[in-house]
Amino acid sequence: MINSVVNLPNRVIERQKAIQASHKPLWYRLPRSNIYMGTYKALFALGMVGNVYCVYSLIRGKQT
Repeated sequence: MINSVVNLPNRVIERQKAIQASHKPLWYRLPRSNIYMGTYKALFALGMVGNVYCVYSLIRGKQT
């Protein structure tokens, strides 16, 4: 049962050669990097919108 997890082929050298031969930017070379970068950009944008809204609310002040 655990044999299928432990006895996997070693593909480190193949992957290292593929990554080093790529001409893409470093953050787009790995698999699923588009998902990671998309998530990061979405969370960053959400945080920036929240900060801008808070600063706008502070500048506008309390309205009665």
